[in-house]
Amino acid sequence: MKFLPPALPHYLALIFSIVFIALGINPVFREVWVAEVIPVIIIFLFLMFTYPKFQFSHTAYILMFCWLIGHTVGAHYTFANVPFDWFNSLLGTERNMFDRVAHFTVGFYAFPIAEWLVRRGECKPNLAAFFALFAIMAVAAGYEIIEWWYAIIAGGEAGIEFLGSQGDIWDAQKDMLADTLGAVFALGLFFMIKPFDTNKN
Repeated sequence: MKFLPPALPHYLALIFSIVFIALGINPVFREVWVAEVIPVIIIFLFLMFTYPKFQFSHTAYILMFCWLIGHTVGAHYTFANVPFDWFNSLLGTERNMFDRVAHFTVGFYAFPIAEWLVRRGECKPNLAAFFALFAIMAVAAGYEIIEWWYAIIAGGEAGIEFLGSQGDIWDAQKDMLADTLGAVFALGLFFMIKPFDTNKN
């Protein structure tokens, strides 16, 4: 994507930092916010500190930015209470579907995982894609276990809000499916854009 500015990652980092600070002010549940932003902070700092040694494609940074912003918004409001009525109405559902969209963007990280493996020469694109897909599925399952664990430990309203099941007994399975579908979408882009081909990056 040569039409994008070379400094795009820096712009995305600046926008994210502003949004993160703004939404960190007076969140709905401070304890839920703290728990939700931990993975956001870890990933952002990892990308920032590894940038001098390895730069992903602009597409990868855009995809990762989507999750960083979405998860930060969800942390501020709690995922079940994000103002998302316009989208819920499109789907004709009373359930707040923001968490499903956020989980879909988790799958976007399959793109940078596959890109990193191929550009580092660890494996060929097909094998990298399979590894990235399974990595996202493993992360999805692991996160659902963490949600369950935190909900039990925290208890009360904070635990319920962090779990965010909204009364759906199959919420964990549907979240994992959304993660997986997001990964399939991202890997489709991976093979279309071919970030490992410097002539098309």
